Amino acid sequence: MTAVTTATINLPVLSVGSLENYISAVNRVPMLTQEREHALGVALKERGDLTAASEMVMSHLRLVVSLARNYAGYGLPQADLIQEGNIGLMKAVKRFDPDRGVRLVSFAVHWIKAEMHEFILKNWRIVKVATTKAQRKLFFNLRSMKPNFGALSPAEVKEVARQLNVKETDVSEMEQRLSGQEVSLEPMNDDDENWVSPIAYLQDAAVDPSERLAGLQKEVAATEGLKAALESLDERSRRIVETRWLNESETDLEGKNGVEKKTLHDLADEFGVSAERIRQIEVKAMQKMKSALVGYQAAL
Repeated sequence: MTAVTTATINLPVLSVGSLENYISAVNRVPMLTQEREHALGVALKERGDLTAASEMVMSHLRLVVSLARNYAGYGLPQADLIQEGNIGLMKAVKRFDPDRGVRLVSFAVHWIKAEMHEFILKNWRIVKVATTKAQRKLFFNLRSMKPNFGALSPAEVKEVARQLNVKETDVSEMEQRLSGQEVSLEPMNDDDENWVSPIAYLQDAAVDPSERLAGLQKEVAATEGLKAALESLDERSRRIVETRWLNESETDLEGKNGVEKKTLHDLADEFGVSAERIRQIEVKAMQKMKSALVGYQAAL
């Protein structure tokens, strides 16, 4: 079966100043009968018939226009909302199963609204106002449920939360987001000498980003370099260095627990040699690690 994508279906293109003509044109496209819709759905599903897909899309463009009118209050161009809704319509046609006994108009509403919602959330504000499912639900319902243009009273907040099955705190937070305004961080291009942009007082003068980054890189380099230096040692030397110097918190460098800090005599008993021999191995291992650290830092 031929793959059907949104790019394979030709739709009327919205150009500047032609929105009324577009709406008039799509309203003249005849609606499909249930029998015709089923036949076209079968042709698309079984044979990948793109002509059938195009006819189903064209006959439902008026549905997109109708749904787009419901989102006129968000300050976004109707033409853009319609184009996004058309994408949702094409997705619905692609997934439409004529054998389920559901009309395409009922199935497509979900997909059309989903694309419009996503477009509104991405473009309504620079900063996202809704990310979770509950926040999206509040965003698209709170405006229509407010009894007036003022702030919600505690009783109204409680009622909205009950109707939408969300927390009262979520309702209050979303109301603040909807009523808030974006403020430019940079200075405004005007003659107001008293205006102070947020960038002037949000900057932390005590912290230089470049110095902070250099410090973090140094910390990472020290940790990684120490691991590399330890890996350059043989097993006995590594054991001596770790248990003598790296186990003050009873955790070795690799995060392994249960390694106790040991003395020269403890290690001498463990390896069956003298304490002086353990000391000599330790000195040699520390010199080797120092050379490895210098080489690691030089390679960065």
